[in-house]
Amino acid sequence: MSLRLRSLESRIVLLFLVLVLAVQLAGLFAIQAGIRDNARTAIREELLVGERVFGRVLQQYAQTLTQGARLLAADYGMREAIGSNDRETIESALANHGQRIQASHTMLIGLDRSLRAATAGGANGPLEAAALGLIDRAEEKGSAAGAAVLEERPYLVVVVPVKAPVTISWVAMAFAIGQRIADDMRELSSLQVAILTSDSKTGYSADASTLPGAATASLLQRLGQLEHASAFIPEMTLGDAEYSARLLPIAEDSDDEVLVVLLRSTSEAVARYSQLQLRLLVLTVAGIMIAFGASIVVARRITGPLRDLGDTAKRFGTGDYEGAIDVRRDDEIGELSRAFAAMRDGISKRELEIRRLAYWDTLTNLPNRAQFVTLLDAAIAEAARRGGACQVLMMDLNRFKDVNDVMGHRFGDTLLRMVAERLQAQAFPVPCKLARLGGDEFAVLLPDSPAADARQVAACLLKALEAPLVVEGQSVDLGAGIGIAGYPDHGAAAELLLSRAEIAMYAAKSGGNEAVMYESALDKGSQHSLSLLTELRRAVEENQLRLYVQPKVDFATGRVNGIESLLRWVHPDRGMVFPDQFIPFAESTGFIRTLTRWVLEQSAALCSRMRADGIHLRVSVNLSTRDLLDQELPARFAGVLARHQLPPASFCLEITESAIMDDPVRAEKTLDALHAMGADLSIDDFGTGYSSLAYLKRLPVQELKIDKSFVLKMENDADDAKIVRSTVDLGHNLGLKVVAEGVETLGAWHLLAAIGCDQGQGYFISRPIPAEQFSSWLAQWRPPSSADGAGTDGAGI
Repeated sequence: MSLRLRSLESRIVLLFLVLVLAVQLAGLFAIQAGIRDNARTAIREELLVGERVFGRVLQQYAQTLTQGARLLAADYGMREAIGSNDRETIESALANHGQRIQASHTMLIGLDRSLRAATAGGANGPLEAAALGLIDRAEEKGSAAGAAVLEERPYLVVVVPVKAPVTISWVAMAFAIGQRIADDMRELSSLQVAILTSDSKTGYSADASTLPGAATASLLQRLGQLEHASAFIPEMTLGDAEYSARLLPIAEDSDDEVLVVLLRSTSEAVARYSQLQLRLLVLTVAGIMIAFGASIVVARRITGPLRDLGDTAKRFGTGDYEGAIDVRRDDEIGELSRAFAAMRDGISKRELEIRRLAYWDTLTNLPNRAQFVTLLDAAIAEAARRGGACQVLMMDLNRFKDVNDVMGHRFGDTLLRMVAERLQAQAFPVPCKLARLGGDEFAVLLPDSPAADARQVAACLLKALEAPLVVEGQSVDLGAGIGIAGYPDHGAAAELLLSRAEIAMYAAKSGGNEAVMYESALDKGSQHSLSLLTELRRAVEENQLRLYVQPKVDFATGRVNGIESLLRWVHPDRGMVFPDQFIPFAESTGFIRTLTRWVLEQSAALCSRMRADGIHLRVSVNLSTRDLLDQELPARFAGVLARHQLPPASFCLEITESAIMDDPVRAEKTLDALHAMGADLSIDDFGTGYSSLAYLKRLPVQELKIDKSFVLKMENDADDAKIVRSTVDLGHNLGLKVVAEGVETLGAWHLLAAIGCDQGQGYFISRPIPAEQFSSWLAQWRPPSSADGAGTDGAGI
């Protein structure tokens, strides 16, 4: 029995095994974790019980020792010696009795809490201090016992009164806490016991231990490494064994501490579960083996019929649709076999349709890009064989996107069909093959033709589009840009020729030409444009753009009543990049919309900050041709105002005459929507365009801006001065405010004020400054007085 590792059968078996193994191992690990958790809980409880047991053992020792001390206190001779203050007899009695009950130290303390007598030894001072601390408890309870550190070792100290019949003195005895207590504790429980003394200078030392010698040494070393030992230590490695420990301080003085350590072996606690773990492991292995066998049976039940269907599919792949499908089942595999039969019938019917769709454009019934590339490959091969040439023309319709956006896709599709019909009906001077590549792009192939023929065909194509097309009663005037590339001059591969024809086509569209032959210089311009577009996108993403502003001042009052937002680009390598170096490119590529959104957002934020500081000025922002053709602009502008909680009247949107005249209908629709919102509108660079006054009168604008080319020379040029005066009068007659750009001298200021111009902006007032510096500039602004301009009469005004 063998399984192919990449077959479905092996994957099903593997899946079964993985699932079973995962469940079994998860259960095994969970049980093992539970066993360890239970063992640790049991160990902790054993240590708590052991703490109480040790307390009882110590208490029993104390009671036994207290009884021995009471015998001495009740001795008649002892009381007589105390009464007569016979020090020699007292010391003899203390020594003899202490020896009989194995007391290490004994002493007699008077009612005045002074030492009356003691057996020989160096611990009398510490013993006296410990005894004095127990006398108060002994007065209440008749006796007292406690642990103490004497001679750097742990001792149990008992104190009993000597009565005759009232208390006449106190007997104190000390008994060493040592190995006997540790052994008794070990016999009473399953715990290991270590009794340690800690010295502030030398560290821990063992007084008694039931652990092996190496383990005791490891314990002393481990405790010495702990800065703050807690009462419970869950894990501690001593030698080769793991322990949990509980620390019981039972006595301490200023330098020493007595610590009892109760330990429970973790491995011993877990050992009793080993049989259970072995059984679980056996069950796990048995379950895996059973799952392995069952998975093979199930997998073959599934994969057997699938192999048969796979063989049938291979026959379909070779074009053989006749063979019978023998799978007879009522489950999902049976449904799959019936679906195969239905697929077989459908494939043969649709194969011809697929071939047609793959090579023909369904909208115009012209060859599509795939077929055109095939035809071009064949033409190149034939030209190469014969030593001739072939040409490719690529044509892109002008203004089609705008028509499609305004009139809808159905209208655009109809327009494309009509363009295709007109091109097919055209009489070309040489044989050619027409194709639609996609969108509004068409291509023409001229096999076995020189470049001169391509120029003639381009002229025919442009002539075919001269007459407007009428679609659904609408007259549509379309032009086109055409790019030409040919074999062998511009490449020997179909895709390369198409790419270079496309580059030439875009050069024709951007340069205003109708047809352009490819040349290598165009590639450089294309690469430069792509690089500049990439850098512009990065400038927005990496915050390289800066908002500058230029103030607008009222000539009558000298007060600043507005600012114009201007865009600057701080390039990381080239430094400050001025708008004339990138705005025209942004206009041509459509990226200007992204820049406009950035300026609107930043201007709104600036306006909001100024209003919070009590500065209420109107902010002017320039709109481009593409912005005016964007029907979503009013909604986006409303969103900006809402985000920054600004009224529409806080903005003045500036548009040029040329921007309006590119598509007057759509521009007027956008302007009406912006005006309805409450925003002011201004015609920028007035006097440089070709708009009619009758048309401008219909626009919902509130302001005219005289182009700076007239204002700059008006002091010395009478004609420019007359143009400025006439424009001011015209604007006022139309009910508009008039703003002069390019106010760069004091004389120009006074001339414009004299002819009644409303507002001005220019270098005399202020150069464009970073937005964050405007508040400081505003605080320092002082308008010129009338006396400053004495003597300027200016160019005949």
